[in-house]
Amino acid sequence: MKTAVFLGGGRITAALLAGLRLAKDRRPIVVYDRHPEKLRRLKKLYGVATEHDLTRAIQSAQLLIIAVRPTSVRDLLRDIGPIHRPLIAVSLAAGVPLTNLRRWLGPPVHWVRAMPSPAGRTGHGLTALTFDRGFPASAKREAKQLFAKVGAVIEITENKFDAFTVTYSCSHGYHALATLAGAAEKLGLDRKTALIAAAHALGDAITAWREGDSLDALLHEAATPGGIAATVMAAMDKAGHGKAVQRGLAAGLKLARKNAQRA
Repeated sequence: MKTAVFLGGGRITAALLAGLRLAKDRRPIVVYDRHPEKLRRLKKLYGVATEHDLTRAIQSAQLLIIAVRPTSVRDLLRDIGPIHRPLIAVSLAAGVPLTNLRRWLGPPVHWVRAMPSPAGRTGHGLTALTFDRGFPASAKREAKQLFAKVGAVIEITENKFDAFTVTYSCSHGYHALATLAGAAEKLGLDRKTALIAAAHALGDAITAWREGDSLDALLHEAATPGGIAATVMAAMDKAGHGKAVQRGLAAGLKLARKNAQRA
């Protein structure tokens, strides 16, 4: 299997390594980072090879995964310099478009943007992929196979990529869980019971939808006219629940576009 080199040893790298090890993926993996403590931790946890020299890391790469902050991508790629052999490069940087990546590190490097979820550590993540023009079919299969090890994979066009990025984050689920449980506590439930109730409210709904039920049908079934659920949802909507979510996603999209301008 081709050697995968991660440039950056942060949280998303750790999540992907955990998912790959859980899937018993046996590909050689090398992690480069400027911070020795991060490398020591990843080596101890996941048994990966580590490298503190960027040039040596690049030389060993057959699949290159850029896992640094969006504002650091340009400097990192310029430090790498020209590459004179075919190489698949995967950018995990939110908001940095393919045109920039190609300009900073062009052919024979083939670029793909990926947005994996930290939930990939359990094998239940979701990764969105968008490929540069002229991306070889065999290389596309390799990229998809890698991320399929840590969960579902969806391919979308780049003009939808940032909107997808700000929508699918599992942080929305954590936030919704915390908000719903917090509201239940204010009604008198203890913390544990509130979390159980809120988790079932969210988790059971998602399970039913995933089993193929129509979302509209589920909403209709749950919200009996004049009933408690319908009353709760109507009050939430009146308080601006929908607009708050829209504003949140719009703020995330604005930041993603700002990342592209900063890069």
